[in-house]
Amino acid sequence: MKTFHKSTIALAVVGLLSANAFAQNPASPNPTPLPAEPAGAISGPDTSPITANVTVANNYIFRGISQSNFNPAIQGGFDYAHPSGFYIGNWNSSISWISDAASKGGNNNVSAPIEMNFYAGFKKEFIGEGFVSDLGVNQYYYPTQNYPSSLTNPNTTEIYAAQNYVFGPVSGFLKFSYAVTNQFGFSNSSGSYYPDLTANYDTGLWGLVVNAHVGYQYIAGQSTSATTPTYSYTDWKIGLSKDLGGGLGISAAYIGTNAASAGGTYAYSSPTGKNLGGSQGLVTLTKVF
Repeated sequence: MKTFHKSTIALAVVGLLSANAFAQNPASPNPTPLPAEPAGAISGPDTSPITANVTVANNYIFRGISQSNFNPAIQGGFDYAHPSGFYIGNWNSSISWISDAASKGGNNNVSAPIEMNFYAGFKKEFIGEGFVSDLGVNQYYYPTQNYPSSLTNPNTTEIYAAQNYVFGPVSGFLKFSYAVTNQFGFSNSSGSYYPDLTANYDTGLWGLVVNAHVGYQYIAGQSTSATTPTYSYTDWKIGLSKDLGGGLGISAAYIGTNAASAGGTYAYSSPTGKNLGGSQGLVTLTKVF
């Protein structure tokens, strides 16, 4: 979900993570990743209320969890911003977590190759120049085929509130997302939430911006045991981004989580048992039109 539109590249790189994680019913031993939130787009021309963006990435990571099983992803979308502060948009990414998670349960014919985000909101500089307040709603939609009726639908609706800040070379935002439906396939998970603090520092050297982030994903309605890990966790990121001009930007980041394991099983795992929330690198190239 693009919280701040036409923002600086630091807020735009997909390093701000969009990840879709597939969580099976808590009764299932190995739910897969949680979904992602598309990052804002790189600064583009301000002459049009409509912007579009395309990103290629070596991985699709959302809230610290790989949504593409560590494989490359292609992403893109568009935004419309009205002078009043109202905006609406769509963002999409290739994914594999839903079909991967279903295959762990023996359902090898499930198809869900894409995540689609539809969002709308209102943003305004209520506090002062450069301090943008943002309120909105984001619908995560996953077109699926042969999705097992025994599993909770992964489609998710979140509402969010965010506050941008700028202090000299430091900028960023504090954001709070709240699920008003079951979240990413976890049953009884309405009320899950994700607070997110992102900071960016303009080094003044070669146009490089340092990006840092920490967030906490709380999944409501969990049950844990000696063999079932908790699905709530903290994620973090540190990286660099650079605006190459002409609406083109590149970023690289190191991302990790403390997602737990229990009984030899990770909370978020691939079909081969690899930890999808383990430390991993993310490189993205984004073009805004």
